[in-house]
Amino acid sequence: MNDALRPMMKQRLYEQVLDRLRQYVAEGGLRAGDRLPPERDLAQRLGVSRASVKQAIVVLEVQGLVEARHGGGTYLVRDSLDAEPVERMVERRRRLPDVLEAREALETKLAELAAERRTEEDLAAMRAALAHMAGEIEAGDHGIEGDRLFHSAVTAAAHSALLAEFMRSIAEQIAESRTESLRQPGRPSRSWAQHQAIFDAIADGNSRKAAAAMRAHVRTVAKVRLLDWEPAEDDR
Repeated sequence: MNDALRPMMKQRLYEQVLDRLRQYVAEGGLRAGDRLPPERDLAQRLGVSRASVKQAIVVLEVQGLVEARHGGGTYLVRDSLDAEPVERMVERRRRLPDVLEAREALETKLAELAAERRTEEDLAAMRAALAHMAGEIEAGDHGIEGDRLFHSAVTAAAHSALLAEFMRSIAEQIAESRTESLRQPGRPSRSWAQHQAIFDAIADGNSRKAAAAMRAHVRTVAKVRLLDWEPAEDDR
């Protein structure tokens, strides 16, 4: 049956609030560190309930675009509120646990093998990746490219063609989980420190320690606000 003429979906009220907040920030020239109006004021000015405003703010928090400080208001983390569509967030939330489970299984074994098989060239690639990520973080970025380079270097150091192929087959999903993790507050520097611990174990040739360090790291990656977020009920 052709699904093209299915009923049109109306935007939820809190999604409309998201659109208005994005417009407000853009037109007002707000930048990272600027404060949004209180939820009560936003609700009054937009003519909606505080619950709808709160739902919109939570979506922005999950995406790392704002920081809600307890008793201190809501502040921009970035220079815009270009929020991802809610339906896409829901889909990513659905598949993320499976991706993280696969990452833990594959990357723990890769770290173990890397400790046993790494060459000096492999270690040099890991050092370069750590330096790249540190530079990104120092510049105020999330360190996404350095993170990718480090995990790629660990995969290469395992010298397992089949495991490397498995990793390539889920590269897009891994990239998604990487971005989700690294936009958590304080996560980039913590991730870099965990990478350093993984590197140290691999450099020492300690396969058990390398596997344990990688497992701990991937489980940290799994601690993201998206998985704690419950999509709001229809408030149209």
